[in-house]
Amino acid sequence: MQYAGRAAGSAESEPLYKWSFAVGTVIQEAIFLLIVLTIAGFSAERLALRVPRRKARAAGLVVASIFLIQAFEFIYAALADPGNEQGLTPTQWQPSHAAQYVVNSILICTLVPFVEELTFRGLGYYLLRPWGAWFAVGATGLLFGLSHGLVLSLPVLVIFGCGVGWLRMKTDSVYPGMVVHSTFNLIALVAAVTLQR
Repeated sequence: MQYAGRAAGSAESEPLYKWSFAVGTVIQEAIFLLIVLTIAGFSAERLALRVPRRKARAAGLVVASIFLIQAFEFIYAALADPGNEQGLTPTQWQPSHAAQYVVNSILICTLVPFVEELTFRGLGYYLLRPWGAWFAVGATGLLFGLSHGLVLSLPVLVIFGCGVGWLRMKTDSVYPGMVVHSTFNLIALVAAVTLQR
């Protein structure tokens, strides 16, 4: 759907400055969450909703994942310059819309990573794991990237998806991936309004 919308040129401008985007995000993510929970049979085990056994190791892997993913994105952006392909981040800061930006940012850094991680690294990994852990990591990474409907940013999203998939495999939990995902989104949102060109 996102690919078709981009091809038709129907992307909403400055969506993070609009209350309607927040409402739409909550509704969309609630629907996705209900579908994922239903398919998983409301099983915390299938969704990997468990605290990692080795918390210090998981924390170290989270930090390493954030660093490596950001390094890849930095290098890739210098080579391919995907810019603001997703169209979420504003072209300039508008203080009169700060409340909308903050609310939308909170949703993008909490609800969205929670639902996406349950979808891909929770249920997706669980369903694909019978074909091998590395297959599950790669397949969920690719599906995660494709789900965003972006072309130029696809390599970054696939690497990101594989990175948090690897984290899921190593920690046997979706929580570390949620932390990485939230941090990744937060960095992008803060950079969008502080590193204006």
